[in-house]
Amino acid sequence: MRLLFLGDVMGRSGREAINDRLPGLIEQYKFDFVIVNGENASHGKGLTELHFNAIRYAGADVVTLGDHAFDQRETISYIERENTLIRPINMSPGTPGRGAMLIMGRSGHSVLVVNALGRVFMGLADDPFRAVEAAVAACPLGEQADAIVVDFHTEATSEIQAMGHFLDGKVSLVVGTHTHIPTADHRVLKGGTALMADAGMCGDFDSIIGTDTNEPLNRFLTGIPNGRFSPSEGEATLCGVAIETNPRSGLTRKAMPLRLGGTLAQAEPKFD
Repeated sequence: MRLLFLGDVMGRSGREAINDRLPGLIEQYKFDFVIVNGENASHGKGLTELHFNAIRYAGADVVTLGDHAFDQRETISYIERENTLIRPINMSPGTPGRGAMLIMGRSGHSVLVVNALGRVFMGLADDPFRAVEAAVAACPLGEQADAIVVDFHTEATSEIQAMGHFLDGKVSLVVGTHTHIPTADHRVLKGGTALMADAGMCGDFDSIIGTDTNEPLNRFLTGIPNGRFSPSEGEATLCGVAIETNPRSGLTRKAMPLRLGGTLAQAEPKFD
């Protein structure tokens, strides 16, 4: 089974890159399942229903969120009826939406997608380790789920690596989102779980983590806000990770980075 995970979609440039490139990637590499983190897709904060539908139309089977999950107020009104939109599982009890969902892919495979928030250098959240553990235990790999992917939205690379080792042998992929910077540590752990500390973003890297440089640079230099952060709108790089799983166990055989377009060094998956 071939899965593709794409990191945080950042503003208009990220959305346009998804729209332009994702359908061709699915066709070229015969991906069975695609997950896209969309928490920055709408003006850099949150996800409107219009933009959610556009990402789904481009080929995403599931869209995950993060700490900006409800920055667009309309998300509260539509997340309950969209079972392919996943918010962090360890948000406060009573938060609208769901943090894990078993979804049927285009090839008939069942994939459990879990989204969680980290706690290191982040806002308040419940224990992500126990919340994810419970979701995985309720839908075990190789039994109810043909593959399990955990999008761990966190600031600290140590926390995402801890989650990978915690779940090694129980899930197909643990991947970090949030920092917008793709890491070079993609690998398969001893137990067969793929791990990547951050998938990177789908956005313009001629920027400061996807934001037009002027206001972030002003704040670094002066400490005084002078305006709002605005997504940079140059050519985007699509960033993510592709994996190939064992059809019997659901564990990962191979993990490969993906970087296409824009200013970063390019990387395409190579399947056997």
